Amino acid sequence: MRTLLLFCILAVVPVYAVAEETNCSAFGSGNHLPELVDKQLAIGTKLLCNRGYAVLASSVSHGPLWAAEHLWSDDVETAQSLKRTGRFYQDTRVSGGSDLLDYYNSIYDRGHMAPSGDQPTEQAQAETYALTNIVPQTASLNEGIWARVERRVRSIAEKEGDLYVVTGPAFHLKPIETLGHDRVYVPSSTWKAVYSPNKRRAGAYVCRNAQQHPHCTQVTIQTLIRNTGVDPFPAVSDHIKAQAWKLPSP
Repeated sequence: MRTLLLFCILAVVPVYAVAEETNCSAFGSGNHLPELVDKQLAIGTKLLCNRGYAVLASSVSHGPLWAAEHLWSDDVETAQSLKRTGRFYQDTRVSGGSDLLDYYNSIYDRGHMAPSGDQPTEQAQAETYALTNIVPQTASLNEGIWARVERRVRSIAEKEGDLYVVTGPAFHLKPIETLGHDRVYVPSSTWKAVYSPNKRRAGAYVCRNAQQHPHCTQVTIQTLIRNTGVDPFPAVSDHIKAQAWKLPSP
């Protein structure tokens, strides 16, 4: 029965030719992608480069640890006029990832880290539906305040001209809840860090992955690093990381 169900699911999932960027580091500020300060997180990871983002996939959490983008105002404007299309698919570039059956009949949404709405082409948008860019999010978060955070970040990019954005999950609950036969880690929160190279300021949204009344707080990059073990902007000075940038409320 499981084999038949998997065949039926895969039969309607398109296979996308994934373009490898020649300069994956360009998605990071100063050509430096995010770094794992907590070295335990590095076990079983693989860096994947796509048209519109880079992502670090984990065979331990069976999902992404971070997704990095460099948003330009012109591309954001183009993306807004592009019809949102795409189908979720298993990423065959990694072993130990998740598959579509993990989310079948789940109470969780498949939540994008690098949003499809950021991408200015159909091909780039399609690649955001790889499960290596997806974590389990509650519908209340994914379809509510998290969607507003994504829109706010796009508006910041339009205003600033360009913006570096890094998005990822945090796993603070013990034991960590898991999903499906692959035991995909369910994050206790998801976060989105932004850095403006023009204004030299940075900040982050942290949103609780709650079933009811999810909410977001704003923290400095320094606090985000301490709480997640991920430095989203290793090339940015400690002074900027310690300063609070008052971001628009979602």
